[in-house]
Amino acid sequence: MKQSTRGTLAAVMTGVAAAVGAAAAAPATAADTVPIAVPLNGVEQSLGLKTPSIAGELPLPLPGRLDGPRYVEGRMLPERAVPQVPLSGGLPGADIRTPLPDLLGDGADHLGLSAPAAGLRALTPGVSLDSPLGAPDPHRLGLPGLKVPQAAVLTPLLETVPVANLEMGSGS
Repeated sequence: MKQSTRGTLAAVMTGVAAAVGAAAAAPATAADTVPIAVPLNGVEQSLGLKTPSIAGELPLPLPGRLDGPRYVEGRMLPERAVPQVPLSGGLPGADIRTPLPDLLGDGADHLGLSAPAAGLRALTPGVSLDSPLGAPDPHRLGLPGLKVPQAAVLTPLLETVPVANLEMGSGS
């Protein structure tokens, strides 16, 4: 192999190694929402009239830390036999702006609605059961006592605070 070929090959390999190292050093960050745009430019150009602008955000649901079954003294089955699964994400957001004709006077030429993505926290329903057998009883030669079986449904949870802004005015 010629000396110039070796130098070129070494330079290319060094560049590739530097690119791979830079890609490994910069981790990818996850987005909370995915932007969604509705393209209406073709309609505006073909019909020759102003169209509304529509955009939105779609949040990604993220699973949370599972709070699994808990073992309690005196119970045969664990508490929260079917655990609640926490989810976090959000409600979709929207940004809509539409032109208005000059029917309302000079001060109002557009109508806009802005509803940003709102945070959302949820828990799925869960189940807690207890068997009809109690703890071993030393007075009954170690046999468990009988008791009333118990079953409980853990209620689901949904928390959010949506916000919206409706405006009418001049400008775009």
